[in-house]
Amino acid sequence: MTVEFTKTQLQRLVELNADAETTSRSFDSEEERNRSFLETEARLVKEHKAKIRELLHDIHRPLAVQIEDRLKNWLIREEGFTQVVTPTIISAAALDKMTITKEHPLTNQVFWLDAKRCLRPMLAPNLYEVMRDLYRITKEPVRIFEAGSCFRKESQGAQHLNEFTMLNLVELAGVEDGKQMERLKYLAESAMKAIGIRDYEIIVAESEVYKETLDIVIDDMEIASGAYGPHFLDSRWGVFEPWVGIGFGIERIAMKIGDYQTIKRVGKSIAYLDGSPLNL
Repeated sequence: MTVEFTKTQLQRLVELNADAETTSRSFDSEEERNRSFLETEARLVKEHKAKIRELLHDIHRPLAVQIEDRLKNWLIREEGFTQVVTPTIISAAALDKMTITKEHPLTNQVFWLDAKRCLRPMLAPNLYEVMRDLYRITKEPVRIFEAGSCFRKESQGAQHLNEFTMLNLVELAGVEDGKQMERLKYLAESAMKAIGIRDYEIIVAESEVYKETLDIVIDDMEIASGAYGPHFLDSRWGVFEPWVGIGFGIERIAMKIGDYQTIKRVGKSIAYLDGSPLNL
């Protein structure tokens, strides 16, 4: 009869980001199991301490921050996009324009401050406003992006956070109608190159809101999603020109690049730093 790691031991190994092969091991005796646990724990703790020292002495920026910076530099230096910063608090009316009314399932995931205001669950409403006004002022193609926190009462799974970082790019009136998907594919592939990711899929799927989306997927997990217009939502914002946009989930990308078991390791946290637990 074989034995496996205890619940407490398994929890500690998962905390230390042990891989599935390690956590699924079985042993001939409790003594062998306990010895293996102590050896594995000591090795992983040593690795994490070395990683933290490297971050503090040499790297200075967590992986998620590096990914965000790579995307920003690519957009500004190579594609001519301009960064904007918009409020974290948005109105219920802005969500209504996105068809997120009281009957929509996402409404229950929103962090409401009162009946008329909430923490933004997405960047799109504010970007609609800004790109519309910039086009009205300049009558030139508008290329802007924003990176910032979004908030949702997400399920507490390995791929979800209540507070997560999105980087959304939008391009208005800079693409010929009928060629939006072609432009999206170019931007998606260029973004992955800027980040340094080679192994990914681009999937075009139907969307309840945007007709169809372009999703970037790694190991069956969506790390980015793109959409385009014109479509039925645009007139609510006073937008009538063709546009394209992509939203990148920064923590999801970091989770995949860092090969972490859960997204919480790379999120905003006082328990983890750049994937390493702080209770070493």
